[in-house]
Amino acid sequence: MKSNAAQAAAEPSRGEDFRNCWEKHPLFLMEGALSERLKHEFHLCTEGPADMAGLVREEKGRAALGFLWRQYLAIAEKYGLPFLAATPTRRCDRERASRAGFVDENGESSILRENMALLREIQHEADARGALMFAGGMMGCKGDAYTGEGCLSAPEALRLHRWQAGRFQEAGADFLYAALMPSLPESVGMAQAMAETGLPYIVSFTLRADGRLADGTPLDTAIAVIDAETSPRALCFMTNCVHPAPVRQALASPFNQTLRVRSRFLGLQANASPLSFRELEGSKVTRQSAPEKLAEGMVLLRKECGLRIFGGCCGTTDRHMEAMASKLCAHERQNKEPLPR
Repeated sequence: MKSNAAQAAAEPSRGEDFRNCWEKHPLFLMEGALSERLKHEFHLCTEGPADMAGLVREEKGRAALGFLWRQYLAIAEKYGLPFLAATPTRRCDRERASRAGFVDENGESSILRENMALLREIQHEADARGALMFAGGMMGCKGDAYTGEGCLSAPEALRLHRWQAGRFQEAGADFLYAALMPSLPESVGMAQAMAETGLPYIVSFTLRADGRLADGTPLDTAIAVIDAETSPRALCFMTNCVHPAPVRQALASPFNQTLRVRSRFLGLQANASPLSFRELEGSKVTRQSAPEKLAEGMVLLRKECGLRIFGGCCGTTDRHMEAMASKLCAHERQNKEPLPR
């Protein structure tokens, strides 16, 4: 008899279910912070050649990840929102996975399948209660995610990221999620690698307050180029690891006041603090704003910009996610006319 992990790994993707859900539901709740909470609340090491990817092989790591995902799922379920969760594998491309000892001499690895299997276990629990949950495979750039330094050209990115995208496809991921993409060329290659799988995929940029990616590309331009260079196109674009205030500022830039941005840029995993990436990275304590304040910023993005995916990043806890879900759903109920999708 197969183990739970083996069963989960062998399951087919629910990618088509995710696409159908995307057409029917105006709002999605994405997970909140993992890395900071794993480090500060559970005292786990979240750094290394492949960052958090190996935690799935540690008893304490599996338990902590399961606890956090179930906590976030319960909030989504309480408010009737589809829940999106992604494996903690942003820095687990083939090169990093090899340095971490996760790839054998034949170029094979089970580390991505093991991470997906843990998410599947929680997804089964959601199924049993009639809750909607989708399990994604997270990917990320080769270079510095906050500056774009060391990022790849589009052809180089396609070659590097194809391996990870293919392994997630084999593991039955429901969708692929490229987080903190700072440069246009690598984002193009990343999107092409994900598109090859046929799975729904989302590209999340490192977005500055001036409305540009970290490499200086205007958001509208980045979306236009990636859409033109990939088939099938991304489900949508979003940003993560940034507070709602600079995102509103970025979207208000004149060159981003376009139908393309309005219709294609649809999500945010928000930091709880308005401090910059580097200020947060150098801080020895978790920086947070009040949950209600963060939630109000997310509601403004829903109201003004039509965003549909809302989640948490640095500094967020279950309290922030609860406030976010509560205020977003209250806002939806108060609006008789459906907001732009």
